[in-house]
Amino acid sequence: MDQQLKQLMKELGDAINESLSDSESIAEVVSRIKEGGYDIFLVLEATIGVSKQGEQTADQASLVSARSLSSNAELKISDQDLKFLKSLRIKLDNEENE
Repeated sequence: MDQQLKQLMKELGDAINESLSDSESIAEVVSRIKEGGYDIFLVLEATIGVSKQGEQTADQASLVSARSLSSNAELKISDQDLKFLKSLRIKLDNEENE
């Protein structure tokens, strides 16, 4: 995939992430779930297919996961996650400094 297309695909992934992050309706439902006493995380995956205009064959299309395009992904770990990781004797880097 050429660099210009790769950049455009990254921008599309970022725009999708931003629109979901800014969605008041999503935030409202997530808030109600949290009020119900639940921890929540949301993982959405999008596959985007692109091909040159005029190409007929689907096998030449480039498939790109929007998840792999995001460079500012954030890892959130709950207390339950930490407890589980510790039970497996897995330490996180920032945990050693505390």
